[in-house]
Amino acid sequence: MNKYYFFLLMLVVGSSCANHPNKSKINDEALSLAETLEDFDDSGLDTSLIFEDWNEEDWNLDPHVWTRDIYNPSRTLFTDLVHTKLEVKFNWEQSRMNGRATITAKQHFYPSDSIVLDAKGMDITKIELKGKPLNYTYLDSLKLNIKLDKIYSKGENFTIVIDYVSKPEERTTGGSAAITSDKGLYFINPKGEDKNKMPQIWTQGETEANSVWFPTIDAPNAKSSQEMYITVDSKYTTLSNGKLVSTKQNVDGTKTDYWKQDLPHAPYLFMMAVGEFKVIKDTYTRQNGTKMEVNYYVEPAYEKEAKAIFGETPEMIKFFSERLSVDFPWDKYSQIVVRDYVSGAMENTGAVIFGDYVYKNERELVDGNDQSTIAHELFHHWFGDLVTCESWANLPLNESFANYSQYLWDEHHFGLDEADYQAEQEADGYYRTGTSGYHNLIWFDHADKEEMFDGHSYNKGGRILHMLRSYLGDDAFFNGLNNYLVTNKYKAAEVHNLRMAFEEVSGEDLNWFFNQWFLSSGHPIIHTSQVINDNNTVTIKVSQKQNLDIFPLFKLPVSVAIWDNEGRKIHKITVDSLEQSFTFSYSGALKNVLFDAEQMLLAKVYEEKPMNQFIHQYYNSNRYKARMTALTRVSKTKNSASDELIKQAMQDPFWDIRQKALDISLLTTGDLSDELQNQILEISRKDAKAVVRTKAVSAFTRFPKATSGPSIDVLKSIIQEDPSFTVVSAALSSLADLDSVEVMNFARSLEKQNINGLNVAISEVYSRFGEVQDYQFLENLNLSGKLNGYDQLRGMLSYTYFITKQDIDLLEKSLAVYSYLTANGNMYVKWYLSGAIEYNISVLSDKSASLELQIEEDEIEKAYEAMNIKKALKQRYDDLIANLSPLVEEPRN
Repeated sequence: MNKYYFFLLMLVVGSSCANHPNKSKINDEALSLAETLEDFDDSGLDTSLIFEDWNEEDWNLDPHVWTRDIYNPSRTLFTDLVHTKLEVKFNWEQSRMNGRATITAKQHFYPSDSIVLDAKGMDITKIELKGKPLNYTYLDSLKLNIKLDKIYSKGENFTIVIDYVSKPEERTTGGSAAITSDKGLYFINPKGEDKNKMPQIWTQGETEANSVWFPTIDAPNAKSSQEMYITVDSKYTTLSNGKLVSTKQNVDGTKTDYWKQDLPHAPYLFMMAVGEFKVIKDTYTRQNGTKMEVNYYVEPAYEKEAKAIFGETPEMIKFFSERLSVDFPWDKYSQIVVRDYVSGAMENTGAVIFGDYVYKNERELVDGNDQSTIAHELFHHWFGDLVTCESWANLPLNESFANYSQYLWDEHHFGLDEADYQAEQEADGYYRTGTSGYHNLIWFDHADKEEMFDGHSYNKGGRILHMLRSYLGDDAFFNGLNNYLVTNKYKAAEVHNLRMAFEEVSGEDLNWFFNQWFLSSGHPIIHTSQVINDNNTVTIKVSQKQNLDIFPLFKLPVSVAIWDNEGRKIHKITVDSLEQSFTFSYSGALKNVLFDAEQMLLAKVYEEKPMNQFIHQYYNSNRYKARMTALTRVSKTKNSASDELIKQAMQDPFWDIRQKALDISLLTTGDLSDELQNQILEISRKDAKAVVRTKAVSAFTRFPKATSGPSIDVLKSIIQEDPSFTVVSAALSSLADLDSVEVMNFARSLEKQNINGLNVAISEVYSRFGEVQDYQFLENLNLSGKLNGYDQLRGMLSYTYFITKQDIDLLEKSLAVYSYLTANGNMYVKWYLSGAIEYNISVLSDKSASLELQIEEDEIEKAYEAMNIKKALKQRYDDLIANLSPLVEEPRN
């Protein structure tokens, strides 16, 4: 599930306190042990040696010494699910679901006359086996304890039928930064009160929320095949796992869709969705030549855009199937976009859910597509759905692979530079988690399972897999993945299953790699320096600088590249000590030494070497990171060689290096040179990447004042012609800096185009310079329900910045807008809405406090008429504060 990658990760770091045994209990247990040992005097064991140095004071220790560490194991399976059949109908008015679950199960090993199911907040109306009622207890509304009709032995199937009502809106829910709610079943605009939002129902099961809408063993190491009978009004389209077997038209104007999946998967991957979706059909041709359905479920307004958004999916399925030598293992692949989604996307088997941030038209796709997320969720169908982590502590077995699939797809589809660039963003995301503490990748002592969805399970895990690929080589790495998938298909696995799969293929004991990367925390910090010797050799000194109290001493197989008169030579070394030296020969002149030639290490690396080697590195390395490092290091010097390198970098084949070079060029103080101005104008018009054009357009404000007139004309032209809304927004911002009156007139003239991306850019101008006449535009934009993804957040922030500068007549209107966004805003808005409202309240409080002082002065001066006017105004501010305050959410722990 791509929760971490898309969500501007907010880590939730919890703590857990165990009950510690008291001193007297420890003493009692020690005495009992002593007495037991004394019973063995005849054996010759001198028990006095054990206790002779113990005294009362020795027991006054920190009680943490006497408690076991937190350990979160996989669920103990007393019962195995075999098959789950669900028959469901919906009460839209009450946001309830009437369900019947027919569950076939068997005892895992030990005979038993009972079964315990997860069932959260339900009304249980009947439980039967073979038509006869069963006794049950359901005291906590979380666990359903059912007494069977007899003792069942291992392998002996039984089938129970449970009638129940799911009430997701009537139970206390939680959530986390990655998955903002665990309601399980979601009714969106069920009564149709919001005319801008299509009524719909959808589910979200990960981690253990599907047991809100059906009784099950809600654990990742449980597996079940599945049938779904979904009865809805005939106007609705439904989606679930498996294939749509049939649709039955009922006499009451409803229909029942029958979905069936014969292959077992984990209960958290069960899903259903209901709404007036349009289905855009596509296909994938399997390796055996048969066709498989690939469908895209979208709202009618996005029917024409569906293939622009999702159209690469069949090629992705083909690429991953061939790379893994395991064809797509499920019977169909559908992707659906829903409103008010509580996460980024979810890999429900054969039926992936996306939030509405993916809704983009072809022009909006210029600024960026969501192929990395589409690839991520697809790859989960091998890693997570076919083979599932057996416990949430082993979540990286799902998420690390899905994260790494993004690298594989970028490498295949966009090229090595793009893959390496994105990999560096992933690594940086992991490093930033250090502010909250590093932990083992396979993290058994997490305080809450939701904490597993962080920069370790995703980012670090993906980078570790890349290192393993580099070490083993492509053939062994991908054969190892195939072995892991084939050996463990339709089962749950733990990290040692992965290790053994690679060991079986490679023939090597890989405990050293897994122990330091999967079962330990942190990363190496490497410092290298070099000594050029008299005998045409160079000695590289390598030091590991990480804190060994918390990080391991790493074993790092790595390549060193040496450039000399004969070209490039690659030397393989292993760094496994705190301080090591490696000596290499070279021919003629030594031109450069590059540690980690493939730039694959997840490590902080600092190379100390002459500047001419970095210059050579920029021009001769084929890896993005090495070129970027060279550009950054060379830019810290100022000479003709560095100036020329920066100039060349502005024309680099890869966009991020062009952007970085432009950034460096703009660090000069004062007015920009004529030559640089001309380069910026050229880039703003012709660079192939919107983000680079954006950087260039933002630099227009650095032009000399004498050129401000022509610059304004160029900016207007860009606003009208550039296909990228990001560039347009930057151009409007630059125009605002140059001439606020001109930009306001121009922005107002653009309103009539009524294009979402353009409207958001206009709103950001109004947030800075807007007047009362612009209020209605901002209000309509936020109440329209037409903004998706981050655009909705940008619209809300623009509204907030604008409204807090207005008087009370407009400020009072903010209550309706914020109330609407509280109820209907998407996940991005809801992350920041409380902060925006609190900012509004702080402005109101300042105005109220200022009026309070003025009222006191008026009272002293007996200016009662003015005082009463100010009292009435202050009351309006205070009333608005009181009305806005309930909209501020308490932060989650």
